[in-house]
Amino acid sequence: MSIPAVRDPAPRFTLPGMIVRDGVRTDGEYAIDSEIGRTVVLAFYPGDATPVCTAQLCSYQEELDEFGDLGAVVWGISPQALDSHEAFARGSSLTFPLLSDTAGSVIRDYGVNAPGIGLRRSVFVIGPDGIVRWRHVGLVGLRFPKAEVIREQIELLVG
Repeated sequence: MSIPAVRDPAPRFTLPGMIVRDGVRTDGEYAIDSEIGRTVVLAFYPGDATPVCTAQLCSYQEELDEFGDLGAVVWGISPQALDSHEAFARGSSLTFPLLSDTAGSVIRDYGVNAPGIGLRRSVFVIGPDGIVRWRHVGLVGLRFPKAEVIREQIELLVG
């Protein structure tokens, strides 16, 4: 599929995910429809515990409280399995959900699949109405939007 444009409805999905809080892993199903009424930041990243992915997700972790204060949740999405996500979350002290798209269906639905590298590092801000309000789709996997830029986009939604 093509990449959803700003003002397009966000593609709907449900994925398995896990979160580590206070040293305890909790698995669950994460459905975008269950977050209607809240802003959702979807951070698609190529691989657990790789240098750039670690830098990206750790930067979002540092802003997590500020995102939460604005009523936003952050979900990381990659093609690795939940056990890989758990090791990554524990090793990097990540406390937001990491979702597993092993089949690549959501990656394809958001148009961020890339032959050879798996997926393009991408971030989508989904408004409380389920509409794509901002996006950043990387052409090369080494750059990612800073947490501050994402926070500014969320502030525009709630301001």
